[in-house]
Amino acid sequence: DCLPYDRVSPNGSVASRRMTVLSRLARARSSTDRPRILCVTVNGLVQRVAPRKWMASESFSAAPGNSVNMNDLVRWLETNGFLRSSTVRETGEYAQRGGILDLYPPGLPQPIRLDFFGDTLESIRSFDPETQRTLVQLRGLDLVPMSEVTLTTENMRRFRQNYLTLFGAQTRGDNLYEAVSEGRRHVGMEHWLPLFYGELDTIFDYVGDAPLLLDPLAEDAAGERLAQIKDYYDSRKSQFDLDPARATYKPLKPDALYMAPQEWREKLDATPLARFTPFPLAPPTKGLVIDCGAIPGRSFAPERADEAQNVFEAAVAHVRKLEERGKRVIVAGWSDGSRERLST
Repeated sequence: DCLPYDRVSPNGSVASRRMTVLSRLARARSSTDRPRILCVTVNGLVQRVAPRKWMASESFSAAPGNSVNMNDLVRWLETNGFLRSSTVRETGEYAQRGGILDLYPPGLPQPIRLDFFGDTLESIRSFDPETQRTLVQLRGLDLVPMSEVTLTTENMRRFRQNYLTLFGAQTRGDNLYEAVSEGRRHVGMEHWLPLFYGELDTIFDYVGDAPLLLDPLAEDAAGERLAQIKDYYDSRKSQFDLDPARATYKPLKPDALYMAPQEWREKLDATPLARFTPFPLAPPTKGLVIDCGAIPGRSFAPERADEAQNVFEAAVAHVRKLEERGKRVIVAGWSDGSRERLST
């Protein structure tokens, strides 16, 4: 959810949802493990993500009765982007009190409480963060990192080496370099993600040979996004070139963080691909064409333009007419807010 070459890190809840999805995809035994539909934006599709092999191995699993060293678990949480807090309220926070560890992991609707007796994990319970009351007893725990960046000794060493190779040895006063060297998380460090891992993967690497379905504007949107990325990079690069020694932002090349236009086209050519279009295609058309028989929906523009009419009442009347004809109606909204108004 960041602009290209931004100074801030992704929103914590957005990052945690992304890590949960990537972890599930990475640990699937095969593309036929079970049926899946993955919905992804064009921005997400052209962006490089943490390596699949790393995502498949970087998890922490436990169940009641297992032997779990709490200090080892806390170190894992710290390394993988979780934040210590006095009271757990937001995703990615944890709190330790004696033999109790409260944790709000990504992918769960409520925080959980882990009760330890020595090195034995006695119970895992979800609880209400407002009342602290137990909600459900859980039979297992499967944690994924909160952040794409893990500050392990190896990753920190690799970052320093790659950073110096690209930008030179002038690191005095470089807040990013100094923070990572000291093992501290730095705001916006995700924009230098390749330096921690060497090479990144894309969503295409996670889904294998799964077929891809694109809406009518997806390819145009990808072109605009890649052009926007280049503009942001050119702006950062021009500032860096003015005085590299004092530059506060040292940008990576676009193809390190995002697909290049040529790579995007090659991925599409190598993937089983279906394109949706609202327009009839005149023969001869390359590939198989399936006409789904879709027709334009009713427009409520007249009701919107007429102050004497209520567009919601018109929508309700239209739905009832469709139901009288035996139609099954699905109502969708552009946003959560519009969905709330429509449901009311």
